[in-house]
Amino acid sequence: MAWSQDEERMLAMIERHLTDEDPKLAARLESFNHRASQRAGHRAGRGREGRGAARRRPGRSTLIIAVSWLLIATLIATLLVMALRHDAAAFPV
Repeated sequence: MAWSQDEERMLAMIERHLTDEDPKLAARLESFNHRASQRAGHRAGRGREGRGAARRRPGRSTLIIAVSWLLIATLIATLLVMALRHDAAAFPV
């Protein structure tokens, strides 16, 4: 949906005010817009055949979370086994 001329003029005015007030923020946003447009152009260049072939591997944080869950599950299982063995040894039948 296209913006009206009034909306575009208001957005341009807001942009000018923001760049005047905080030039560092304006530079960061410009850098972000540049990288986002490059990424969008890169994705648009790939056809349907490229989507499945270029799978990303899990990130470092994903691996850390998965290993953490595995360690927590192992710890809980070990504690349960130790508690059940201790209770069984405490009450001879």
